[in-house]
Order: sequence, then structure tokens, then C-alpha cells
Amino acid sequence: MAARVLSGLAEQKGNNLSDFETLGLAPELTQTLVRAGFTDPTPIQTQAIPLALAGHDVLGLAQTGTGKTLAFGLPLVHHLLEMPGKPEPKTVKALILGPTRELVNQIAEALRGLTAGTKLRVNTVVGGQSIGKQINLLSRGTDILVATPGRLIDLMDRRAVELGSARYLVLDEADQMLDMGFIHALRKIAPRLGSPRQTMLFSATMPKQMEELSRAYLTEPRRVQVAAPGKAVDKIAQSVHFVEKAEKPGKLREILSRDPEALTLVFGRTKHGSEKLMKGLVADGYNAASIHGNKSQGQRDRAIKAFRDGTVRILVATDVAARGIDIPGVAYVINYELPEVPENYVHRIGRTARAGREGEAIAFCSAEEVDLLNQIERLMKIEVPVAGGTKPAAVSAAKPRRRGGGGGGQRFHGAKPANGPGHGKPSGQKRRRPRRPRAA
Repeated sequence: MAARVLSGLAEQKGNNLSDFETLGLAPELTQTLVRAGFTDPTPIQTQAIPLALAGHDVLGLAQTGTGKTLAFGLPLVHHLLEMPGKPEPKTVKALILGPTRELVNQIAEALRGLTAGTKLRVNTVVGGQSIGKQINLLSRGTDILVATPGRLIDLMDRRAVELGSARYLVLDEADQMLDMGFIHALRKIAPRLGSPRQTMLFSATMPKQMEELSRAYLTEPRRVQVAAPGKAVDKIAQSVHFVEKAEKPGKLREILSRDPEALTLVFGRTKHGSEKLMKGLVADGYNAASIHGNKSQGQRDRAIKAFRDGTVRILVATDVAARGIDIPGVAYVINYELPEVPENYVHRIGRTARAGREGEAIAFCSAEEVDLLNQIERLMKIEVPVAGGTKPAAVSAAKPRRRGGGGGGQRFHGAKPANGPGHGKPSGQKRRRPRRPRAA
């Protein structure tokens, strides 16, 4: 599995004149890359790897599908190969945090491909799996731990893992962690890591809270950026169909029938709605599966594997799949419902046109969603081409709740808790207890 993931990443080649051997990586790493079919690093890798090898904190901004995993994974593995000795029981040398189980598993498999045949041990801890088995794994010591914040907090509370030996921290897709309310978990996790520490933060978008996050947890970071935040991959052909909500099922089947053998990822907004949509497609004879927060980890893993292998052609998903699914063969992304967070549109459509391929992103927009479309177009600084229907006037409705960096609309202020001195409610009012990060 790890070799297959690494081989898939090898398709993400850039046109850069330099190659990996010129970046100063350990010989065993460059040999692994050659065997996997890598030739030239992508732009984000060319910029980030030398800075990370030199020990700088790195703030990396790049479109999804441009090779961010290797941009932090290669220098991380390089540093760890140079460190003597094995990790002590329960300790961790490097910690990588991701917002979803799917992204954590994808990162871990790529790193296992890089570390195959070395002394390094890569472990994962995510929700939805046996915590007892994870405690047993961690008891032996871990070189690289890839984790979702919520499950890591549970294991810290049980004293199953010690982070004091960790000298490397990577926050991948950090903006989504903010959206999901993981800032409280990060405030609890980061102080437990060792010092001095190298921290790398990678993201495809740069909301205001990200600037505050970088100031709090990165020390004199070097910023690398290969595309404007909020910009989609150029090879994605975007379009929008203006349709009433009741017309969406028919329009979806019309589009799916045009290319029935293509791998198509369909995004819904809610768990219940996505499951209902998938069951309706299956009842109509379509080869479909679904993933969302109500599915067990095993169900989600099996659905993604079937989609990757082509035994399932249509995958219906919530934003749990907007990041962390790296399947180069996805030909179409259909936004059956537009996301309430505009940045998630960029991440959703980034599931196609991966590894230098072309892809198509099709959006459905009802009158109730026109405001959401307007927000997306402002973010991307484009007008999505109209493929069908006429854009209606926006329906007056309550503005959708946009999840902020601190969860529940709280503003992030450095490393201090939102309810600390100078924050929160005025004196005399009862303070609201910070919400616990929801399971990834």
C-alpha cells in the first residue's frame, strides 16, 4: 500500500530544472525517489525542502495536489535518519497533525514508502479505531506519529504518549483544522512538545486566523508560496448549472450518464443528505458508495479503496473527503451542494486534475445557494462559467454560519486561550466552556 501511494505521488512531477539530488537529501532518500519514478521536484518542494533541511520553520502555501506531503516529508525523514538511537517507549520524535482520518492515513502511507528499509517507525492515531491497539503501538516508541488532534488528546489524557522528545511538528491542512475547531486541541498539544523545535505549517488557503496561528507557533518562519491562496489548479475546467433544488437529482443522473466509466466524486453538504443521495443512485443502478462522519473508519477505508481501484465509480461524500483523498484518476468533481465555507470549494475541486492531469469540476447552484456561489467567486477572483440555466436573484435567508478559527466563531489570539485574560465575556457573565474538537 505504501509503495502504491508513493508511486502515485511520483506522478506529481514539476518542470523544474533542478532534481532531488541537488537539494541535499540523504542518498538513501534520493535512491528511494528514483525507484519510485520521481525525477524533478514540484515548485513547492523545490522551495520548501532546502529551507526545512537548513532547520528553518516553514509556512508553505500551495494548491492541493502539488506535492505538499513530500515537501515536508522528505526533510523530516532526512533529519530523523541522522538522529541516533531508537525512540524510548511511549515517546515520539516527530509529530504530524492532520484534520481528517483520510488525510492522516494518506500522509502515513507516503511516509512509509519513504522509510521502507530504514530504522524509522511510522504510526497513526485517529478516531474510529481501537484505542487499545493504538496504546499498544505507542508503547513501543514512535519515530513519526501522524494523528488527528482529537484522538491524540485522548491518548495524552491516558498518558499513553509522551511528546517531550518531539523536536519536529508539522501542521498539514492547518486551515481546515481551524475550521473544525481544533485550535483548542492545538493549544493543549503544542506546549507538550520538546524545545527547541522545528515547525512546518502547510495549507492551500490563508485565512486571517492562519496568520495568527503562524505567529503563535512558528519562529521566524520562511514563507513559500507557489500560487495565490484560494486559486484552483489551472487544469480544472469549472462550470456551474443553475437548477432548482428539486431538479438536482435529475441533472446529476444526466451528467453521470454521459461518462459512466469515469471516476466521479460527488459532494453533498450533510451526512444524512449524502447517504440518501448515494442510496438513490444505487437504487437507480449506479455503482456508488459514500463516506461521511457517520461511517466507521473501516467503512470509509473500504469505500475509498473501492473508488481508487475502480470497483466503485461514484463516491458521494461530505467535506470529510475534501482533503486527504489523493486519487489521480478522478475525472469529475460534482458539487451537488455548494459548501458553506468558500475555501472548501477549492479543496473539493482539487480532488481532480491531480498529478498534472486534467479534470472537470461541475457545480449545481439553486436560488438558495447564490450567495454561496458569490462568496466562492470572490475568493477565487473569477466568475465560474455558466453551463446551464440562468443565475437567479439571491434568496433572502439567514447567512450560513461560517466556522471560524477558534470554533464557535471565536477569534484566535496567539497562544492564549480565548477565555483567558482580556478575552471572552464581560465580568459577571458566565463563561462558555470551550467546545471539544469534533471527531475527525
